[in-house]
Amino acid sequence: MVSRLRRPVPAGGASTFAGGLDHFRGLTAARASPSVSQVIEVEDLCKRYGDTVAVDGLSFMLRPGQVTGFVGPNGSGKSTTMRLMLGLHAPTRGRVLIGGKPYRSLREPLRQVGALLEAKSVHSGRSAYNHLRWLARSNRIPLARAREVLALVGLEAVAAKRAGTFSLGMSQRLGIAAALLGDPPVLLLDEPVNGLDPEGIRWIRGLMKGLAAEGRTVFISSHLMSEMALTADHLIVIGRGRLLADTTVAGFVEANSPSWVRIRAPEPERMRSVLARAGIDVEGTADGALEAREVAPAKIGELAAASGLTVHEVSVHTPSLEEAFIRLTGNAADHQSGTWHR
Repeated sequence: MVSRLRRPVPAGGASTFAGGLDHFRGLTAARASPSVSQVIEVEDLCKRYGDTVAVDGLSFMLRPGQVTGFVGPNGSGKSTTMRLMLGLHAPTRGRVLIGGKPYRSLREPLRQVGALLEAKSVHSGRSAYNHLRWLARSNRIPLARAREVLALVGLEAVAAKRAGTFSLGMSQRLGIAAALLGDPPVLLLDEPVNGLDPEGIRWIRGLMKGLAAEGRTVFISSHLMSEMALTADHLIVIGRGRLLADTTVAGFVEANSPSWVRIRAPEPERMRSVLARAGIDVEGTADGALEAREVAPAKIGELAAASGLTVHEVSVHTPSLEEAFIRLTGNAADHQSGTWHR
């Protein structure tokens, strides 16, 4: 698999840990293409710990060629689901198939699935290079590959340093290097941007989108909705272990927090009356503007012109992914914050 991406140039100068994809060649000769071997099927997945239900009947499919975001409130079961997918926990019910097989039955799994769950789960006394070399030997991966992925994630200069001395951001980069070591068609990453600086977040965003563009199946969890909005093509949303949504990012926002039209006019009450007569619901705002839903901006302009009204602004406002997420999952959060009053 040969990556087509180029190393991004950080804004504002060079970064100490500038990752890239130049000189990055995979273990196979051809570019990845979507295939059944890259599809992940989660079927009626359930996990109980005593009386606690951590995952409750989850079913979804992950397809190649896109970045699928995995989101939910704290305690919703995201990390448990990923551990079940990787065979680290045994499900109470249901199954996960990667290319038609459970993860535990895969031969040389690092060549099939790259995963990052805990960035600090590394032998603290080993150097970054020796950590990757040990992983490579365990899955019959050429040792030269360790140097390649260290360069890819921007850690080539600290390859000989002990992993125990790494910051969280450096540990995240080492974990991503380990996930990419076997050039896998599937990537499962739990909170991959934790501890990364703005350049690192921008880099990982480009990396994930580029790997998906090569035909890989990319599944990432995150609590950062703003970043997920920029990175993901598709969303799996869960709450209290249950599936809440399985849709595109745009579809999720539209379904859970529809857009509205903002109107500013010198005569807002006349404008409100004109719109009301046309059957358009309007609400006033604190700054004297009006908000209308389920109407096209052109329709508002036509009604204003027909009534001889001057209009200063007619603009469409689309809610953020964060707003849509909070609206859907508010009742599914185990820990809800109060309102601060001075």
